[in-house]
Amino acid sequence: MASAPGPRLPLGAWPGLALVGLAWPADWLLPGLRTQFLFFPLWLGTILFLDGWTERRDGRSLWTRSPRGFALLFLLSVPLWWGFEAANRVLGYWEYLGREQFGDVEYALLCSLAFSTVVPAVLVSAEWAGGLSWIERLPCGPRIAPTRALRLGLFAAGLLLLALTLRWPRAATPGVWLAGVLLLEPLVQATGRRALSSELERGDWRAWCALWTSGLLCGLLWELWNSRSYPKWIYHLPLVGGPKLFEMPLPGYLGYLPFALEVYLWKELWLGEPELLVRSSVRSAQRQAPGIQA
Repeated sequence: MASAPGPRLPLGAWPGLALVGLAWPADWLLPGLRTQFLFFPLWLGTILFLDGWTERRDGRSLWTRSPRGFALLFLLSVPLWWGFEAANRVLGYWEYLGREQFGDVEYALLCSLAFSTVVPAVLVSAEWAGGLSWIERLPCGPRIAPTRALRLGLFAAGLLLLALTLRWPRAATPGVWLAGVLLLEPLVQATGRRALSSELERGDWRAWCALWTSGLLCGLLWELWNSRSYPKWIYHLPLVGGPKLFEMPLPGYLGYLPFALEVYLWKELWLGEPELLVRSSVRSAQRQAPGIQA
């Protein structure tokens, strides 16, 4: 059972709040190139603040449960997002304004530093979202057993969707996000680690909702802070039109839902530390299944 929350935010949350308070105005107000240096502290501050908020509320957080695993999340982020960048060279869904200002080595190093915040941002946000009362109170939903046939079917569908997306990128825009989930879920199941379907076997959809909420929250912050940054990204999404919220067309925000699932599965595939399980609510999960350790 989580310990009673303390009277104040943990000390680690205050440097995070200070980083956001300094980096956000600087990123929007300073002239010329600046985001390549400010993106990392802005997101590091957000991560530390949300992790501290979670610790204050629940008595535990990703950082307090496993500092080693928390640090490894930053390393896991880099190859994950470079994989999307490699796919985008074929797909052409987004581009970076200001890329021409950097040499190849400098660009790769600065991008890797920025990309390192992606996985911890999503997972810390999911941990925070999992404690929201409306997610904790969600009733049981449909139960889906993770059978071998389902695992093989998901993997085959993921390969097919990835091939279709790379071959016809204008006709299969969502495939770049969905294919990763379909491919990673069976791989995580095969390793014996906690796949997303592990929750569905009990009809527990709260972890999914926490991750979806996290994806939307991070997506809104990414797009908000990007809107007045430089360098910045812009989109060329085929078949995704309509009004924009910042640089992203509104339907495009749906892509952050499977992306958050993919981030969790990527972490679980390579790290799989029990202390870093993203649960919709540790406390309510323990009440429902007291024999399972979070």
